[in-house]
Amino acid sequence: MTGTQARAHHTTKGTIGHWWTLFMAAVLSVIGLLLAVGGVWLATLGGSWYYLIAGLGLVLAGVLLFGSHIGGFWIYVLVYIGTWIWAVWEVGMDLWPLVPRVVAPTVLLILLLFCLPYLHRAKRFGLQRGIAAALTGLALVGFGAPEVQAQEGDTVPVTEPAEQADPEAPGTPEAEAPQAASEPDATAEGDTPPDATPTAADTAPDTGLARAPQPPFEIGADWPAYGGTYAATRYSPLNQITRENVGQLEEAWRYRTGDMPTDDAAYSPENTPLKVGDSLYLCSAKNILIALDAKTGREEWRFDPGVSNDAIPYGATCRSVVYYEAADLDDDALCKTRVIEATIDVRLIAVDAQTGQLCPDFGREGMVDLNEGLGDTVPGWYAMTSPPTVVRGVLVVGAQVSDNEAEDAPSGVVRGYDVVTGELAWAWDLGNPDRTGAPPEGEVYTRGTPNMWTIAAGDDDLGLVYLPMGNSSVDYYGANRTEAENEYSTSLVALDVTTGKPAWHFQTVHYDVWDYDLGSQPTLLDFPTDEGPVPALVLPSKQGQIYVLDRATGEPLHPVEEREVPIGGVEPENLSPTQPYSGYAALNQPPLTEKDMWGMSPLDQLWCRIQFRRAYYEGEYTPPSVERPWIQYPGYNGGSDWGSIAVDTDRGIIIANYNDMPNFNQLIPREEADARGLRPINEGGSDEGAQGAPQAGAPYAIDVNAGWRLPTGLLCKEPPYGGIRAIDLETGETLWDQPIGTARNNGPFGIPSRLPLRIGTPNNGGPIITAGGLVFIAATTDDLFRAIDIETGEVLWEVVLPAGGQTTPITYEQDGEQYVVISPGGHHFMETQVGDYVIAYKLPGGE
Repeated sequence: MTGTQARAHHTTKGTIGHWWTLFMAAVLSVIGLLLAVGGVWLATLGGSWYYLIAGLGLVLAGVLLFGSHIGGFWIYVLVYIGTWIWAVWEVGMDLWPLVPRVVAPTVLLILLLFCLPYLHRAKRFGLQRGIAAALTGLALVGFGAPEVQAQEGDTVPVTEPAEQADPEAPGTPEAEAPQAASEPDATAEGDTPPDATPTAADTAPDTGLARAPQPPFEIGADWPAYGGTYAATRYSPLNQITRENVGQLEEAWRYRTGDMPTDDAAYSPENTPLKVGDSLYLCSAKNILIALDAKTGREEWRFDPGVSNDAIPYGATCRSVVYYEAADLDDDALCKTRVIEATIDVRLIAVDAQTGQLCPDFGREGMVDLNEGLGDTVPGWYAMTSPPTVVRGVLVVGAQVSDNEAEDAPSGVVRGYDVVTGELAWAWDLGNPDRTGAPPEGEVYTRGTPNMWTIAAGDDDLGLVYLPMGNSSVDYYGANRTEAENEYSTSLVALDVTTGKPAWHFQTVHYDVWDYDLGSQPTLLDFPTDEGPVPALVLPSKQGQIYVLDRATGEPLHPVEEREVPIGGVEPENLSPTQPYSGYAALNQPPLTEKDMWGMSPLDQLWCRIQFRRAYYEGEYTPPSVERPWIQYPGYNGGSDWGSIAVDTDRGIIIANYNDMPNFNQLIPREEADARGLRPINEGGSDEGAQGAPQAGAPYAIDVNAGWRLPTGLLCKEPPYGGIRAIDLETGETLWDQPIGTARNNGPFGIPSRLPLRIGTPNNGGPIITAGGLVFIAATTDDLFRAIDIETGEVLWEVVLPAGGQTTPITYEQDGEQYVVISPGGHHFMETQVGDYVIAYKLPGGE
């Protein structure tokens, strides 16, 4: 290189270094100014002084860097060291709490290292390379050590699906059939249909299918009801798949329903199939009834009721169907065995289980119109999303009500229908307790009463159906509620199915203004006590409380304590001064503190800290407020929701997955709500959205930030956001508890991080347990389906699903082989990929 070339190269290098230094000076100055200003605000609210001090340090470092002075670098190093000291003092060495505190500062430190050769006085010490090496090593230690901890135990390789199908692909040929039920597929037995993709190998020996002793309410080879049976233990005695061989599971077949969103319709299928005999029975998001061959996944028939997109409520959901055998009908009679569903456009539909033909003697040509007696309503306001429950031949039906629209909402009436004829047997209407039939001409069921949108459980011996009740319309204001509404809202109600009248009820929230409706199906079992087994039920709640009740009387079998809770907000005179806490087990976490705030960087963590300090928060049951936001923790999707729990009565273990997220809410005065244009669904508005829900008829609308999300899409509370816990059935003590869900699909601004680190994600959908010692669960936002060792909590097998797994799986036996089946349909609220899949897994071998 000539002298001229060398000088030109040096000049170019110097120019680049000079501008890089100026850029870093500007970055530090801007970040420092933001931290300092926010830090002053936080300090005046009584929060941490770190951000103010760190912000001033960054401003000073930036000013010195503008002059290319080495002092700017050393001041930043002091701030960086101080940041680590403060971070470890606040949260220790846990990975996720450290992320917003030290990751961004470490990145800035690495970028500053490139400025060192161009800073004045740097060469006097001759330390550029040594400093760069040392601080880079420190940065790597800062990143690496906690990461190793986070991945401890996560050694199971993730299995990619055999076929990553296009979510936009059309359905099977059968999916294009007309609405009338099609004839069973003529494909010969053993042939591979175009919509099923067998992938199991034929070389492994058939080990047979051993069975463990069966618990009460046995399931055996089938899965005949949503919870396994109406006892809802979600436990199977099948044990061919074990902890030792579960790693060999592979996809046996895959089917697609063809029911995918159109016109931006919101889909959240949440479907759990049933298995009876040789067939699976399921419903799609918009209530297409389908029967599949349980061994091959071949479609046997389908019935499309033609549900319109206009009928979709919060989301298109069909959690499951009902299978029933009519003992009084001749064996060859049409609809001797039948499949029944409740639709989002408010119908009961019954079809023959063998052919898919409508049952002509059920209702009117196979259908019952559930709009009768409701009065004024519009599509999407009142809908059926959960399967009915059959007890002593009575089909018990609840409904979803979009209950933050208006106080004058359709009734929450619960009705019983003859499962064979579809005739109304009784109606439980809170506003008319003495009336058990339909309302007289010109009258309607009492409007705005608590509803049951989720799944009931039933006891044929006692003749009781157990209703997990929701809240009155509306959720966040209660002054206009009646005495009966206050008595029964957010309660488990045991109804006598012969009369439709309550036998007993147990309230989990007094005067609920937090949307803590009961979402979980209760589980019926014989509970171990010192005096012997007692017929009982286990009831989880959104607050995380788990209650154990005598199912004949409703009396708690473990103490329930009434604890004092905050009183205040907009109606302190109405709130209950105490709330019921279980002495058995609880999934809820300690109250939030400022240091629990999170984000992507110190800036958004600072913002969350400021919001925490300015919000109204006094722990659980902080009342709704209008002057400033209030923090609801756990949020309405906290604790246990519709996925419910699973119970292994042989091992004496409960498995409960749960959410751990707050909501950030604020009441909106009526005048402001009107100015925003918030209107209920019956006045041309839509259900709850970004601008709030109208709560028409109440003095306040409501603005709910579910999960308390930042503009980046991240949550203000630090991870984990979801977990799974094993609980000793007899004592309620925790056996193990761990986060569930990785960060692979999560990241700022909706950009997947692809990190396999176990962060603990939000989850919806439940677990099942097998006698092989396994828990099968999807539910999380990372689209993974897992098998977990029930004794240790170790993940033994994982597979990537083609859509979100917000549903509950099943397991069954067919021709000597155990299958595990899941219907990954995704979920608009959970922001997972929507799909229309049914996928079966089994061990290698067999036909």
